[in-house]
Amino acid sequence: MATLAWQAHVATVGDERFFLLSAIIMAAIIVAGFSFQLAMGRSTFGSPVRVHIHAVLFMGWVAIYVLQNSLVASGRMRLHRRLGWLAAVWMVAMVGSGVFVTATMVRNGTVPFFFQPVHFLIFDPLAVLTFGALTTAAILLRRRTEWHRRLHFCGMTILISPAFGRLLPLPLMQPWAWETAFVVSLLFPLTGAWLDVRRSGRVHPAWTLGIAVILASFALTQAIAYSPLGSAIYDRVTAGYPGAAIDPLAFPPPPAGPLMTGR
Repeated sequence: MATLAWQAHVATVGDERFFLLSAIIMAAIIVAGFSFQLAMGRSTFGSPVRVHIHAVLFMGWVAIYVLQNSLVASGRMRLHRRLGWLAAVWMVAMVGSGVFVTATMVRNGTVPFFFQPVHFLIFDPLAVLTFGALTTAAILLRRRTEWHRRLHFCGMTILISPAFGRLLPLPLMQPWAWETAFVVSLLFPLTGAWLDVRRSGRVHPAWTLGIAVILASFALTQAIAYSPLGSAIYDRVTAGYPGAAIDPLAFPPPPAGPLMTGR
């Protein structure tokens, strides 16, 4: 009995270290990706207000995620729980902002040239909604710690893909730019599952569920974007806007000047 208790303690300590270190690495990748974007002149503080709100919400979530893992690792669970309720409200605002900013870019005809407009319109909102679904599941299962932290981790994985998209040479990876960033970000939950196998000999079902949801989101994106439904959604969103004159399945031409994102 004492041996089992000790093994459980070791596993818990290992989990806390893994999730805290992973949170820090994820945050570093996201900050690096968007900082690189700014340094290359592809984004500017002169962006529209909606872009600044979007940035504050998403970067704020990164800070919350790192802080929450730090609080758990240091045993400050009461503060962790209180901050969790703020995070829940914050997450809802993130989802709304993400969908709105994407729709605005498509309407304005300012989708990055290495993405097909209709694909961008489908994959970005679906990714944000998948993040919201996984995060909501994690909140609902907050009393089951192993599920809670792994589902939060999978939700956070969704947010890494745009950062990788800014660090990787995506224009050179056309027409597989989005798929490339997706596959690279998926390495994070796969690493978590692999570490579970090393420690306990099995993959925790939360990893299986989280990865399955992420892959289902990928499949749903592809199925909708290249179907009549995707075209209908594009037509409905862009009606009366400049984006309506753009071929939704054609890659836009590279910009004549510097590539500017978030317009």
